[in-house]
Amino acid sequence: MRMRPFIWAVALVGGFWYLTSVAQWGPGRLWQPIRQTGRLWSAPAAAESAGFSTDENNNIEIYKLARPATANITSIVYREDFFFQVYPQEGTGSGFVVKPDGLILTNNHVVTGSQQLTVTLAGDKKQYKARVLGTDPRNDLALVRIQADRPLPFLKLGDSDGLQVGQKVLAIGNPFGFGGTLTTGVVSALGRSLQPQEGRRLEDMIQTDAAINPGNSGGPLLDSHGAVIGINTAIYGPQGNIGIGFALPINRAKAMLDEFQAKGRVTRPYVGIDTVYISGDVAEELGLPGEGGLLIQRVEPGSPAAEAGLRGGTRRAIVGSYQITIGGDFAIAVEGQPVESMDALQRALNRKRVGDMLDLTIYRSGRTQRVRVKVGEATPTL
Repeated sequence: MRMRPFIWAVALVGGFWYLTSVAQWGPGRLWQPIRQTGRLWSAPAAAESAGFSTDENNNIEIYKLARPATANITSIVYREDFFFQVYPQEGTGSGFVVKPDGLILTNNHVVTGSQQLTVTLAGDKKQYKARVLGTDPRNDLALVRIQADRPLPFLKLGDSDGLQVGQKVLAIGNPFGFGGTLTTGVVSALGRSLQPQEGRRLEDMIQTDAAINPGNSGGPLLDSHGAVIGINTAIYGPQGNIGIGFALPINRAKAMLDEFQAKGRVTRPYVGIDTVYISGDVAEELGLPGEGGLLIQRVEPGSPAAEAGLRGGTRRAIVGSYQITIGGDFAIAVEGQPVESMDALQRALNRKRVGDMLDLTIYRSGRTQRVRVKVGEATPTL
């Protein structure tokens, strides 16, 4: 019993020596979680060696290729306020260089009504005064030129006829003034039609979920090879991107460029007829097919329609509350497609150039026949 206090004393001293000398323990270790000086986050072990994925590298390469040729377009329109004071109103959009001599493609609505155009290239941030060479309001296209002191980087135009739903696309532009913005997505659908709040109906548009916002208009939509396959044109809804954007197929712009190169201007096709759409009971009362069509009211003398032998109305009639001219040719198909709306002819003309042939199927004197009209040139846009 006399040895027990001694044994306890030795055990306590030995334990204290072990904790303080061997285990390096101290009272401060009670607070170690609070006093720890190491990082509060951890990096992945492969972060430095993993690099970018194949898709990421593709995005980066295309951005480096396309950004220097993408333009920020600023337009100034002078307006009058309520007190007849003139003030400048600024609008912004995008565009892209298609030739090293300063030829730029954009949307018509980006430059319409502008008294002053300024182009800033994303590559060198230099500003250039620009002038409009021609516009195609039917397809919301415009051609602009700047004078540069050096050859400019430019983008190559792809083939929009071979697009597939699901393929990757990239959009570059200046949404809300944030220059050189890249977004990615896929072709969501093809052949879409839409009616902007202001402007003509747009046909055969590319739908994409790549983010497009105000300021993107006129910028390039690119494929995974860096070729332009569309021109970003519109979004669904007024509030900005909701994953539904629309681009004009680039092949339509190529047709305008070819025409400008050949003629030095952009022309507007026409055939020279006035029509009214009728169908159903109204058509049948007039002795016409009830499926519907365009009843020709007037044929302009000397027009392509007149040269093709189309006939206008010969007498007046009251149909419902409207007075129309009857007795003329009744177009029941345009380009082989049944006429189902008033804009059927205009939609077909939107895909034509001066000199192309337009196929009409008409109903005349109880018989149907085919008439081919050579599309003529209306008053030049500019």
